Amino acid sequence: MKTPPRATTSDYLRELGVAELPPLTSPFDPGYDPLTLESHLSQSHHLMAAIKISMACWLVAEEEATRRKVAAARDAAVPAVTGGGPFEVAVAQRKLPQYLELCADIGFSRIECGAGFTDVDLDAKRIVGLAADHGLEVQYEVGDKHAEFSLASAIAIGTEWLDAGAVSIVVEARESAAGVGLFDASGSLDTAGGERLVEALGLDRVVFEAPTKDSQFAFLSHFGPHVRLGNVRLEELLRVEIYRRGLHSDAFSQPKLRPRRDDGDDVA
Repeated sequence: MKTPPRATTSDYLRELGVAELPPLTSPFDPGYDPLTLESHLSQSHHLMAAIKISMACWLVAEEEATRRKVAAARDAAVPAVTGGGPFEVAVAQRKLPQYLELCADIGFSRIECGAGFTDVDLDAKRIVGLAADHGLEVQYEVGDKHAEFSLASAIAIGTEWLDAGAVSIVVEARESAAGVGLFDASGSLDTAGGERLVEALGLDRVVFEAPTKDSQFAFLSHFGPHVRLGNVRLEELLRVEIYRRGLHSDAFSQPKLRPRRDDGDDVA
């Protein structure tokens, strides 16, 4: 007797009319153990545009554990990215060449650059070139961690770094998404400011940090399923992705997100 074809989640999602999307979210690891990271990669690697091994935690963790995590990301074909903090410290301490050498040796695919908490003078073309010499890509984070966000400055700096060869521009939101970047003190998103950034830099090259449920849903509801998000905790990635695909109860009624019916009509 011929075995009937196996039912799969991917086939069922197509039946529902859920859009097939590339990986668009870059979650972060704030210091998880290797086993936890490996388990999340096994479960969700196909949804990750990159994974940020965040803050300076990887510098003080047992080095073999850090190397194991970066290797696991590489094996899953997910670019491993350093957080911007260690870059700023390296530049301020005049140790950028040593930092780049270490990142390359450990196996990172990309470094994040920025000037969010240090007063450093950065030459975008030089830094992107130095990183490339070590086989590293660059992304740049705009926005001060402790001062008011300047949209005009973010666009100017973002353009400079993209022109220099950076692969993306990350918009700061820290861990709170309140009183920082595009968010006011109450956590409300400046959608007009976000639209200006997208218009100036491109939706495919801007990554909006979205560390909270409200910030994640706000970006997806406003910009739709193709917006790129970062600073999402690993355990929240699947929730973000069902919202992105209109499978979350709060997204299903939204025309931008709800799956299309098999007759091709948009339901909502």
